[in-house]
Amino acid sequence: MNAAEELRFLILGAQREGSRNFTAQLAPLGVTPAQAEVISCLATSGAMSLGALGKLLVCESGSPSRLVDTVVTRGMVTRRENPEDRRGVTLELTTEGRRLAAEIRKVEEQLYRWMAEQLSPNAIEAIAAPLREVVAGTASGDAIARRKLIPAGAKRPKERA
Repeated sequence: MNAAEELRFLILGAQREGSRNFTAQLAPLGVTPAQAEVISCLATSGAMSLGALGKLLVCESGSPSRLVDTVVTRGMVTRRENPEDRRGVTLELTTEGRRLAAEIRKVEEQLYRWMAEQLSPNAIEAIAAPLREVVAGTASGDAIARRKLIPAGAKRPKERA
């Protein structure tokens, strides 16, 4: 096995182990990692259009319509017609979505603690730097770059009585 092939399988293996860990931790909440990503994006950035959400998602390339349909049907997100653009819709977390967002955040923090147990901060950066180069200019790389521009807790959806 050459070095590039080993790297391919190491990335795949690490992604699968992280995904299995995250999926197992999300299972009691009844959400998938992709649904959790939608909820987390809306929790961090607030209400937004379907197109804007699609530009932030790493789990879904192209249009996240089916994924959004699922979280809307399950009562986690509301979809309302945008009065400024009748072709567009605005997505926002429901009360249930906000509750789940807080629980998902706890699971994400648990995942990040697990990663920190496996790797030092220096090792994480040493791995992340070349991976940024690999995904630069791709849909996933662009979504990650956009997400990095959003300060943590920048715009939280307003609580409704």
